[in-house]
Amino acid sequence: MILEKIHSPKDVGVLDPASLPELAAEIRQEILKVCAANGGHLAASLGTVEIAVALHHIFPEEDTRMIWDTGHQAYAHKLLTGRLEHFHTLRTKGGISGFLKRSESPYDHFGAGHACTALSASVGFSAAARLEGRDSHTIAIMGDGAATGGLVYEAINNAKAHGGKLLVILNDNEMSISPNVGAITRVLTRLTSTRTFLGMESASWKILGRVPRIGGALRSLARRAKHGLKHMILPSNFFEDFGFKYFGPIDGHDLKSMVRTLGQLKRIDEPVVLHVLTSKGRGYEIAEKDPTKYHGFAPFDPLTGEKTSSGSSPLSYTEAFGAALVELADRDDRIVGITAAMAPGTGLAEFSRRYPERYFDVGIAEPHAVTFAAGLAAEGLRPVVAIYSTFLQRAFDMLVHDVALQKLPVIFALDRAGLVGEDGPTHHGVLDLGYLRMVPGMVVMAPSDENELRRMMATALKYEAGPCSIRYPRGAGLGLEEVCEMEPLEIGRSRIVRQGDGPVIWAIGSMLKPSLEAADLLALEGFDTKVVDARFAAPLDEEALRQDATSAPLIVTVEENNPVGGFGEGVASFLRAGNYDRLRQLTLSLPPDFVGQGSRGELLREIGLDAEGIAASVRTALGACEFLAKGRTGRTA
Repeated sequence: MILEKIHSPKDVGVLDPASLPELAAEIRQEILKVCAANGGHLAASLGTVEIAVALHHIFPEEDTRMIWDTGHQAYAHKLLTGRLEHFHTLRTKGGISGFLKRSESPYDHFGAGHACTALSASVGFSAAARLEGRDSHTIAIMGDGAATGGLVYEAINNAKAHGGKLLVILNDNEMSISPNVGAITRVLTRLTSTRTFLGMESASWKILGRVPRIGGALRSLARRAKHGLKHMILPSNFFEDFGFKYFGPIDGHDLKSMVRTLGQLKRIDEPVVLHVLTSKGRGYEIAEKDPTKYHGFAPFDPLTGEKTSSGSSPLSYTEAFGAALVELADRDDRIVGITAAMAPGTGLAEFSRRYPERYFDVGIAEPHAVTFAAGLAAEGLRPVVAIYSTFLQRAFDMLVHDVALQKLPVIFALDRAGLVGEDGPTHHGVLDLGYLRMVPGMVVMAPSDENELRRMMATALKYEAGPCSIRYPRGAGLGLEEVCEMEPLEIGRSRIVRQGDGPVIWAIGSMLKPSLEAADLLALEGFDTKVVDARFAAPLDEEALRQDATSAPLIVTVEENNPVGGFGEGVASFLRAGNYDRLRQLTLSLPPDFVGQGSRGELLREIGLDAEGIAASVRTALGACEFLAKGRTGRTA
């Protein structure tokens, strides 16, 4: 295999161009094999194989900076930068990340799990190269979907002023940015990127500039003539209006054309956009027919494309949310659904089919999604922003300034809250309890099962004094057989799910189930543990907390969230303010650091948030409480 001999881009650079298609085929086969075993972002990476091969062939230099927009385009890049031996560990605990990671490889120049960052970062890399006197290229590889994000346009606005040798590969898989414009464009691209044309252009420019008195005017006329010719054939080009040289579109799977064009563009010393057309799932017919399904996929049989997991699983929280939203929308025509390019992933697919006029996909533009929702709410509608917890981080200012400050009743449905497993730290939703609790007037809820999710949806719809958020985990619910009516909850009211006169566990959201299991384990040791479903991180159920603070030897809070600003910190602050000095409180949470990748079960076990870990922590804390109560004399105080 050619791939087995590739240890760095230098090895790609010295290959005979005629061997590159065979290398691409081997890469595609390796990606398919590993994704079938481990799951992963299959369709996107299959679509960028030739882009990665051509780029590393033409730009093998160590000082080249290659910045990929989101890592799920970059599996081929990983294989071409010395990671074949470990590629089988993709997305497993301790293995290769499914995204770009600076600590993983010196060729991952910029970490990326969220879209729209590549161009901004690349302008920075390019400016740094110029400041340091390095004559090196910076290459941004961005998908056409990223062109819906505002950050891209902020970078485009600055690129000409700050960038040097900046090449932008616009990977257009025919899903959002622009149509194919036919053979004339390809001919024009070939003409304008050839050595002859570039040489003629440069020579003509110098000659025109030497003409006395009118040299500048002639140059201006020539520039307008050249652009006029292109605009007779092509629509007005956005990128050229902002100072980029634009070439394309070309076939991104035609390695011969890609290599030739990149070799010619390598000589240009200013910002350039190369527009390439690709197909998601290329080379795997099943994924090509349904690239959305195979965007991110669990382990599957490569022959059939079907998931290898056997048996049926309970309704997922995402599906439960989607069903509840449709049911509420049937009753209330004020409800509208908003997604940032994630309709299937956030459970809005059925809502979009049932109520297309009340469904809005704003693209990969989370800040706009939130302010757009604020505008809808200001006019009396009830917008539901369905978004992953990790992606709402991108819109925090809009949440504060445009929604909360104006007390607008926007509902935030936060999917993938907590640990999401194999996607790792870029996608773990572990900060939302902290950043939402700090927002004045924000109601913060977390359901412990599917029925609680339904009731919280109804609660949020009824509440009109300000914004509400509902956070729920990735994956299957508890599989409850009976579906409850969507009766609203009392704001800020917890519920007791297990009585006891010993320690009290206050669990929120996904942590209720392991907390109940931990209470069962503690009962075997004689500890009569009370368990409370907190339901609300803000406002807290202060009345119930006061009662427990006056009677329990220990209050334990359990949350699947970073501890800073989280539920446990809120409870601790309340208890300190109430001067409950004799009470010891134990806060169990995720660590105050970024958690790595691995299955959710593996990670919770390692952190100590499974039943055994919770029980062990409570047991240790009770022992410490007993020691403190006895005092130095050894007598019970």
